[in-house]
Amino acid sequence: MRNFEMPGRSIAVGRNGMAATSHPTATLTAIDILKAGGKAIDAAVGACAVQCVVEAGSTGIGGDCFALLASNGNDDVIAYNGSGRTPAAAHFEWYRDNGITSLERSSPHAVTVPGAVDAWARLVADHGRMPLSEILAPAIALARDGYGITPRVAADISNQRELLLRDSSTRRIFLADDQVPPVGSVQRQSELAQTLETIAALGRDGFYRGPVAEDMVARLNSLGGLHTLEDFASTAGEYVKPISATYRGWTVHECPPNGQGIIALMILRILERFERTGDPLDADNLHIEIEATRLAYAARDRWIADTSVSDVPVDFLLSDELADSLAAKINMNEVADTTAALDGVAHADTVYISVVDKDRNVASFINSIFHSYGSGLMAPNSGVLFHNRGQSFSLKQGHPNAIGPRKRPMHTIIPGLVTRHGKTVLSFGVMGGHYQAMGHAHVLSKLFDFGLDIQSAIDLPRLFPLPGTATVEAEARLRTSIGDNLEARGFKVVAPNWAIGGAQAIWIDDQHNVLLGGSDHRKDGCALGY
Repeated sequence: MRNFEMPGRSIAVGRNGMAATSHPTATLTAIDILKAGGKAIDAAVGACAVQCVVEAGSTGIGGDCFALLASNGNDDVIAYNGSGRTPAAAHFEWYRDNGITSLERSSPHAVTVPGAVDAWARLVADHGRMPLSEILAPAIALARDGYGITPRVAADISNQRELLLRDSSTRRIFLADDQVPPVGSVQRQSELAQTLETIAALGRDGFYRGPVAEDMVARLNSLGGLHTLEDFASTAGEYVKPISATYRGWTVHECPPNGQGIIALMILRILERFERTGDPLDADNLHIEIEATRLAYAARDRWIADTSVSDVPVDFLLSDELADSLAAKINMNEVADTTAALDGVAHADTVYISVVDKDRNVASFINSIFHSYGSGLMAPNSGVLFHNRGQSFSLKQGHPNAIGPRKRPMHTIIPGLVTRHGKTVLSFGVMGGHYQAMGHAHVLSKLFDFGLDIQSAIDLPRLFPLPGTATVEAEARLRTSIGDNLEARGFKVVAPNWAIGGAQAIWIDDQHNVLLGGSDHRKDGCALGY
């Protein structure tokens, strides 16, 4: 039971429906949609659209999304890949011949065609109940009429001020006289409001064809981008077969590559080979998690790519043979040699949304522009802020994740679902770019190894080993309690640049027919049920 004398949050409890997001306005929007008769996916898309306005540093219509869905509480999980692709002209040789040896954050070459809007339209049409026009109405009103700046949003703007100053549109919209707007001040995004209205009226074609697409392509082309109107018009996500693994008797479901969900499963399979007892935050327990993460991420940086154009050995990566081999590399007294270096970038931003409706339809939904405020590039007439997901590509010839035409990059964003005995029991996600795979494993281990409830598991302090290194970012409480111990084992323990990740989760208690929600204090949001 929670200690009510300590700072923290209580689990949210509801019977008819629940939503957990990283922004209170988005959570309230999702609940309103559920109360109006919408299904879980209607509420998830509506909440996400709101966050594209009020939490623009974390997500936007210029980004990508993934989803896991389950109907009526059963364990028949559906996965959807809504990640966009490179332009058709993005041949590896073009970058080589033009002397491009790295993909910079604000380069047009870091912008893949956004997949989110296409995914929203498809998922709502296939699994929702409300028209897209009704679902997007709250976001449109906020963009047009204004919204108040919350503390985490103000902090994100502060961290990205120099980036936002470089583009005249982001400078005008997100800064106030070139300064960070104070908490409680009001922002408006009139161009984005008009674009959302166009999408509401015309569906995906309102974004991928016509004036909005023309504005996006013109902006990217003006910077040297290879994008064409045909690249946008031909954008299409796809349903994919989810991947899964059991952990302590629970089945954990993830989207398959090009996402890194498989790495969360690999970490769990390594952890399952160790006895996990005592204090979840003692040095030995966290040493095992750190090393399992470092070993699994080494495999990620070698193998994870777009399976439509690269051969990703999914069965091998989830095999007992590999899990046994990697677990055997963990020495409790020293740092393992992972023999891999990170081939990418270190941090990112995202929103994760979990919704369960009265019929126990479940939407585990994630939407991202990668870095905070993405590329920092905006299409001026449509107000679309572009992501920089293309930075995840490799520019090493022959690498499975090497950039190429009509190709999806390795993705860090991953929604999660847990099932048992034929029922979906948990919808969850952990934001935070590269941290997300470890975040999934960390939270689930705290639930299933140590018996914590979802809010307590989310509240625990976090750490993250930077891929390809022995450097471990650790929040203050862990630096104080076990930092010296980890340093003695060969790790370099440092403070993170900002709070690590941000989780949302909903537990479906079938025995009592209630929903239990948890939300991360590292973000502005909350879980609400009714």
